[in-house]
Amino acid sequence: MKIKLLFIGLTLMIVASSCKKLDLVPTDRYTEENYWTSYDKANQVLNTDYSQMLNADYFFYNDAMSDNAYDGRGDNDGVTSISSGAYDASLQRLDDEWKFHYSGIKTSNTILQYVNTVPGMTDVQKNRMSAEAMFLRDYHYFKLTTWWGDVPYFTKDISIVESENIAPTKHADIIKNILKELDTVESILPVNTAYTGNDIGRISKGAAIALKARINLYESNWQGVVDECQKLIGSPSNGTYSLFPSYSGLFLPQNENNSEVVLSSGYVPNLRTYSTLIDMVPISVGARLNAFAPTQELVNDYLMMNGKSITDASSGYNENSPYQNRDPRLTATIVYDGYQWLKPDNTYKTIYIKPGTDPDPNAPDEYKAGTVASPTGYYVRKYFDPTANNFVSGLDIIMIRYADVLLMYAEAENELNKFDETIWNETIKPIRQRAGFTDAGALNFNSSWSQSDLRKIIRTERRSELALEGLRIYDIKRWKTADSVLNGYVHGAKFGDLSTDNGYIRAASRTFDPSRDYLWPIPRDERALNPNLGQNPGW
Repeated sequence: MKIKLLFIGLTLMIVASSCKKLDLVPTDRYTEENYWTSYDKANQVLNTDYSQMLNADYFFYNDAMSDNAYDGRGDNDGVTSISSGAYDASLQRLDDEWKFHYSGIKTSNTILQYVNTVPGMTDVQKNRMSAEAMFLRDYHYFKLTTWWGDVPYFTKDISIVESENIAPTKHADIIKNILKELDTVESILPVNTAYTGNDIGRISKGAAIALKARINLYESNWQGVVDECQKLIGSPSNGTYSLFPSYSGLFLPQNENNSEVVLSSGYVPNLRTYSTLIDMVPISVGARLNAFAPTQELVNDYLMMNGKSITDASSGYNENSPYQNRDPRLTATIVYDGYQWLKPDNTYKTIYIKPGTDPDPNAPDEYKAGTVASPTGYYVRKYFDPTANNFVSGLDIIMIRYADVLLMYAEAENELNKFDETIWNETIKPIRQRAGFTDAGALNFNSSWSQSDLRKIIRTERRSELALEGLRIYDIKRWKTADSVLNGYVHGAKFGDLSTDNGYIRAASRTFDPSRDYLWPIPRDERALNPNLGQNPGW
């Protein structure tokens, strides 16, 4: 969204402050009666609420908690500690994320408490603003309960004393409450096409529906997923969405707020920016170092152009030319050896990663263990902003897109054992066509596929389509496959010792304990303030 993020000094800094713990009421509170005097002032607080919806570093680095990527330098946002299983309730990331979400909840609660007192606002404006604030609050609670399970749930500004004594609400009750509230949000908000000018990108009816679909997906409420997704698939009364024609173009600044975007977090050059990719793209195109690298496990899941897995003997896969005839989304997402990097001047630069191949004696991108280069032999392309000055980007981050709606629908229908050729042609086929597949083997439905076959196909499609968009960790947790894919070695390209893992780099070893790691531990500092919070099993 391009609602300009105008911050108005001390007043908004107090509203949006990341106050420590659940005591989110500052002692030097501004005077509400003097502040809530106009629509513009109320809207500025709402803009702050929007800005608290997403942390860009979490969005990108979260994939390194999964089998999609590896953080090989330091412990950015705690993802190395979490992915290796070497953490406890004192990890700073846990405390920071807890605080991040409850700060957003405070802002939403403040809006909902005072918006109806603002003079000169119409009922339509008040209702819409309240619905947006409710959506944002529901989103934060969804994230909190997904990470931690039972957490404190409240819908008004609470006192310090209350924050130090509040008991957690059961996960199931939080989910029930936020889904019910999102029904209300859906009934109030306009469709996406009703917004114009600077309001383009605001939370819409379609975003509320899509968030309900995602919540139901994480709860394995398959019929609930179907019901919500069907409201958006071919139903313009709830919003107008379609697959954007170019997969790589989805993530370019000239195509912000395109037809596929259901929900995004707005960034604005020079006002609200992020520079995370400076430590993810090839060194030779200006990166500082590599702190986030795609894995061989992710690369392996991209299909051949004929729709077959590389493990299929009839796929035509050649281990010596591993990137030829592969799903075009691989090239749009991951930089591999010999990659043709498109520069802003529309010329190409070859990226040399295999040791000993770069004609430049400095060989900045080549794999060398223990250096600033990629520890897996892969770099990132997706979300690279060619217009960014020194990687300081104002490119919006897409949080829910229409392709995800189609994939959620496909998965749910299959789990209900109702997936058929019609649903294939509504979901997987158009997604693959947009990606660039043309072979009938990749595009046509096979009636001999079993439910188990389709489950694997849909999950692989979801991984390839949504790679490096921060969703993989949630998927492998809800599928209960994390203990399988996160135990053992993280691998990189075939640049290693042939006597070990057939030459595929062993970048690191990981451990995932299914008896505890499907939920995070309640942060230590929070429990010190409020013993009523308890602790999750195994911690």
